[in-house]
Amino acid sequence: MTLAQQIITIVVIILGTMLTRFLPFLIFPAGKPTPKYIQYLGRVLPAAVFGLLVIYCLKDVSILAGNHGLPELAAVTVVIALHLWKKQMLLSIAGGTVCYMLLVQLVF
Repeated sequence: MTLAQQIITIVVIILGTMLTRFLPFLIFPAGKPTPKYIQYLGRVLPAAVFGLLVIYCLKDVSILAGNHGLPELAAVTVVIALHLWKKQMLLSIAGGTVCYMLLVQLVF
């Protein structure tokens, strides 16, 4: 890329980031109540996103081949146990990821 193309790319990225950061404050000002539909989306989308991530992560696991999905099952169990114990999403995700990576690299 030429220098001009690099500058244009950086400016477009900055504008896109600023737009996504400032647009909600422009659409939903502090003095007006948030529409019911947006409140509904705020309640249901986090769970839907995590459900989608779980399905995406486990879609290619084959219980009939290789290690039969044992590292994945162990990591999912660790995530559930950590979340039930500490109720901290970041800790649960990080713990499950570390468990899976250690199992795949050192055991299976």
